[in-house]
Amino acid sequence: MTKQRLAVMAAASTHPHATAEELHRASRGAIPDLALATTHMIVNDLTSSGLLRRLEVPHSASRYEPDLGDNHHHAQCVRCGRLEDVACAVGHAPCLTPTDTHGMNILVAEVLYRGICAACAAEDRTSDAPTTPEVEEHSHG
Repeated sequence: MTKQRLAVMAAASTHPHATAEELHRASRGAIPDLALATTHMIVNDLTSSGLLRRLEVPHSASRYEPDLGDNHHHAQCVRCGRLEDVACAVGHAPCLTPTDTHGMNILVAEVLYRGICAACAAEDRTSDAPTTPEVEEHSHG
């Protein structure tokens, strides 16, 4: 593990859900001459090795967090983009058990809840803005 990788991992630990660019800025305190391209290579390597988890969220660059192996999910505000951890669904969760795996050994189910955070909802109430977001509808097949 190089000092550059350690700096990026430390940044990911203190800046959860950060983009590669945000991790780059956070890492430059420890490694001032760290190049952005190097940071991109590092996050790809750390993701491939299972140390970081890549999050693909709509309308955003990829985000990264330490891969803790806990299979938690995320909630994203459709207004401000805020992203928060959500504990894994409990109880009867039929959407997490596929009816047909198409021969795949399923390792993980990723869920992204999308809504409006409390701060954006409060702002909507004070500005009389509409309370329903313009969210794209996607069919799941």
